[in-house]
Amino acid sequence: MKKKIVILGSTGSIGKITFNLIKKNKKKFDIVLLSTNKNIKELIKQAKIFKVKNLIVNDNNTFLLAKQKFKGFNFYNSFSSIDYILKNKKIYYVMNSVVGLDGLYPTLRIIKYSKNIAIVNKESIICAWNLIKTQLTKHKSNFIPIDSEHFSIFSLIKFEKKSSIDQVILTASGGPFLNFKKNDTKHISIKDALNHPNWKMGKKITIDSSTMINKVFEVVEAKKIFDLKYNQIKIFTHPKSYIHALVKFNNGIIKLLAHEPNMLIPIFNSIYSDTSKKLPTRQIDLPILNNLKFDNVKKKDFPLIKILNLLPNNETLFETALVTINDYFVHKFLEKKINYHSMIKFIIKSVKSKSILNLRKKKVRKIDDIIKIKKLLSFKLGKICI
Repeated sequence: MKKKIVILGSTGSIGKITFNLIKKNKKKFDIVLLSTNKNIKELIKQAKIFKVKNLIVNDNNTFLLAKQKFKGFNFYNSFSSIDYILKNKKIYYVMNSVVGLDGLYPTLRIIKYSKNIAIVNKESIICAWNLIKTQLTKHKSNFIPIDSEHFSIFSLIKFEKKSSIDQVILTASGGPFLNFKKNDTKHISIKDALNHPNWKMGKKITIDSSTMINKVFEVVEAKKIFDLKYNQIKIFTHPKSYIHALVKFNNGIIKLLAHEPNMLIPIFNSIYSDTSKKLPTRQIDLPILNNLKFDNVKKKDFPLIKILNLLPNNETLFETALVTINDYFVHKFLEKKINYHSMIKFIIKSVKSKSILNLRKKKVRKIDDIIKIKKLLSFKLGKICI
């Protein structure tokens, strides 16, 4: 019997990797739902390969065009259709690679149908892990983190007791500015910031990597996913991105996980974890292993790392504010409305404002709390004259 699969955000980079991995074993998988925002051409191409009937197209204009142009498919314009599409179905594997907080609603909606759910969406985990965890527990669904760092931690500790963990270390490449010689960040161009030495990613996450705010987010994720304390988590810079995480245990043993800087590897292992299927990869890179170059993060070079000192221990709306503020100013930089230096300065200033710091006392009780804060902040930030 074929295993039922859902890929949300199937036309993005992670969605495409997932689709192509499944495509190589068409006889074993049945894709019952795909989704996109606007890339209807790629969506239809994918749907025809697997004869997928159910397609969600979030952008309204694209949805109307697709419904008129392409026959033989069931088009839906909202993730609220998930209940109708998947009614009485049990999905073996769901990949949710929908970008930003837009990915939270479908995550909460689809868990009850999922045996295994893989999430690449940082924002959902950062802002609403308590809501996600409640649904995972209620419906006995297995959660698989896909970010290379968290998949590595997941792999290193899955047979260990949580009480045996002393320290978890995430690695950071440092992006294009690890050894940046100029003191003046005002002249950093968009092209400079997007020139990541190891990973091919979208523009937003690549900018986040260059400022290292992505590591702040990953620390929050690690704390929540693995139920750790912030003082148990540390960041090492590691320019080659070959080691993705290290875990030190109370018995003195240190484990680390290495693989090529390619998202294909954690995605492959999340799909084929119960098989002996082989993924062709390069030989072990001895020159890298002999020259790992771990180091502590230099906060003067990456000032956004200092935001870690502001993080509350409980699930609060501060995390939603942090994500929203960062998103806003990164997009302003990409739109050439502000320079790189100002982007960092505005993020720090906004996060440290009294009204935002007060959100550390506000618990996340339901998804509407998150949506309300995001809308309110987006409106306020939109009034900033830049």
